Amino acid sequence: MRQLGELEAEIMNRLWAWGRPATARDVLTDINKNRPVAYSTVKTVAEILHRKGMLRREKEGRAWVYEPTCTRQQYTAGLMQEALGSNPDPAGALLSFVEQMSPEEADALRAALRAAKRRHDS
Repeated sequence: MRQLGELEAEIMNRLWAWGRPATARDVLTDINKNRPVAYSTVKTVAEILHRKGMLRREKEGRAWVYEPTCTRQQYTAGLMQEALGSNPDPAGALLSFVEQMSPEEADALRAALRAAKRRHDS
């Protein structure tokens, strides 16, 4: 799993936030509130995300409707797993990561570890 490019991330972030399928035109309309982007550019990047397996699509009328194939959390977890897997010292990388966390993030990590343990023990 690789990190998303700028426009790829903008498209995915909107689809994740909306929680519903959307057309390239829907995404374009929202992006154009902040900066101008061509319809063909958004359509091309959505197609690239589809080919990469990040989006599924379904034809509705003449337009493709796109929907993420994973949640934002699953995508982020995949990036983290890839970074740890490519590191010769994953424990050291984890320690450095934890040392940079805010107290709130550390609390969230502890809660996630407890939830994972409960699932594993069940």
